Amino acid sequence: MVPSGTDHRITPPTSDAAGDWAAMSDPDPTPTSFRDEFKDAVTPRAVFLVIGVAVIQVAFITSYVGAFHHPEPHGLPISVVAPAADAPQLVKALNGIPGHPVEVTAAPSVAAGTRQLLRRDVFGVLVVDPTAADEQLLEASASGVSASVAVTDVLDAVAARYHRTVVVHDIRPPTPGDRNGLTSFYLVIGWIVGGYLVASILGISTGSRPANARRATLRLGAIAVYALVTGLAGAIVVGPILHALPGPTIQLGLLGALVIFCAGAFAMALLVVAGTIGIGLAIIVFVVLGNPSAGGPYAWQLLPPFWRDIGPWLPSGAGTAAARGIAYFGSTAITSNLLVIAAYGVVGVGVVYLVLLDVGHQLIDLPRMARREDGSAEVGGRDGDGDGDGDNADAGAGDDADAGAGATG
Repeated sequence: MVPSGTDHRITPPTSDAAGDWAAMSDPDPTPTSFRDEFKDAVTPRAVFLVIGVAVIQVAFITSYVGAFHHPEPHGLPISVVAPAADAPQLVKALNGIPGHPVEVTAAPSVAAGTRQLLRRDVFGVLVVDPTAADEQLLEASASGVSASVAVTDVLDAVAARYHRTVVVHDIRPPTPGDRNGLTSFYLVIGWIVGGYLVASILGISTGSRPANARRATLRLGAIAVYALVTGLAGAIVVGPILHALPGPTIQLGLLGALVIFCAGAFAMALLVVAGTIGIGLAIIVFVVLGNPSAGGPYAWQLLPPFWRDIGPWLPSGAGTAAARGIAYFGSTAITSNLLVIAAYGVVGVGVVYLVLLDVGHQLIDLPRMARREDGSAEVGGRDGDGDGDGDNADAGAGDDADAGAGATG
């Protein structure tokens, strides 16, 4: 029964309500064509990103194979200790070897040559005594096993032409746990990977561009804490735990903190400037170019010209050289390596603040999201277009506000 006085007539739905009713009653509307589905699923942005991945993949293969497929010595520095009357002629003869595999200078004494060797200015010291049956070669293979082997091969070939032999004395070899001298290389590569990955993860989770300079400071602070903890953790693993690398653990840990923070700050700068694409740029710098040119498996003087030239100026190469210096050579001659690493951190931090502060807005066409003080448009690390770089959410709001103002006017 219907209570008296109650209007039980059915009101026809409005046009909006009718649309809603139809949507609920028919949850699976007429299927679209495959072409429409494909266009909806494969966006131009997705195509662009896939092409970018393919470029990085091919570059990775090209860089590694190009650097390692045919190592041969070029300009390996060595010193010669010989009688004053014989030294100039010997230096000239060795420097005239076809292909210029070695760069030879004369040392006044064995002691002076040894100091050069332990400063890693040279890879070998050839001691020539015309009255002796053999030539003596001093090496410190901890500075690079591949380089020491190459020096020995070159000088063995020269000595054989004169029916003489070369006796090698390795005065600073790698430890048994670091037989090929690659622990420093892998340690530094691990640190660098951690540095750019933590910056990338923070960018993905909270937006590639911090909302303002204060947010950037907090993110850099998080990277710094991460760097201190994991830098020391890496040094402990290769030292006290695995006994793969000698040397002071604390100094190695501090080097690790520097490498991780600087790699992270530089990667963060790439993200701030380029958004998600910055992750790919970081991979190109640190992995595609950095790993093959680091002087790990092959010393710089064994690599082709391009990798030989860029190696000392990238964090992986400078970090590997610094780690070997700390572990085996009492931290001698690592200042230039530390400056190279620190430069990436300084540039990274500088670019981040330059972009996010007002001066950056005059140099780079930033999305409005990067200028927000409260970051309210950034929810859960995503923005209006879902890519996490804050490039549409705030801009769209601004467009709506402008449109509304125009309509009111």
